Amino acid sequence: MSAHGKGGTVKENPKSRSKRAGLQLLVGRIHSLLRKGNHAERIGAGAPVYLAAVMEYLAAEVLELSGNAARDNNNNKITLAIHNDEELNKLLSGVAVQGGVLPNIQAVLLPRSDLKQQERRGNGKRKDREILRELCKRAVKKTINILI
Repeated sequence: MSAHGKGGTVKENPKSRSKRAGLQLLVGRIHSLLRKGNHAERIGAGAPVYLAAVMEYLAAEVLELSGNAARDNNNNKITLAIHNDEELNKLLSGVAVQGGVLPNIQAVLLPRSDLKQQERRGNGKRKDREILRELCKRAVKKTINILI
């Protein structure tokens, strides 16, 4: 009896389509989403690979530009950098980026210089003390009037 199959060949571990294409996004998942989405009757084998490559490129570009803009403007949030950058804002104009509302602090609410703050603090404490003294005097007078 002869041996079955070819001798000496070792079967390699299966590689995913993402690994073969050198992509981070999952090509298989994109392929299944394209099939489920009723975009076309048939989906070719190269379409999800191409779409994954385009999506990965756009994501990398957006992250790079918004990261640079955030670093330039001393922002901690990438969302704010997207809205500050002209190109990214135009690209993502119809997209609601998660992350909350853009902060808009009115000029009146911003802190003043240190000298003015110290003056206000000192005057405020004096006024508070004067008001407390007057309230105490009134309370004492009322209690005296009640007792008499």
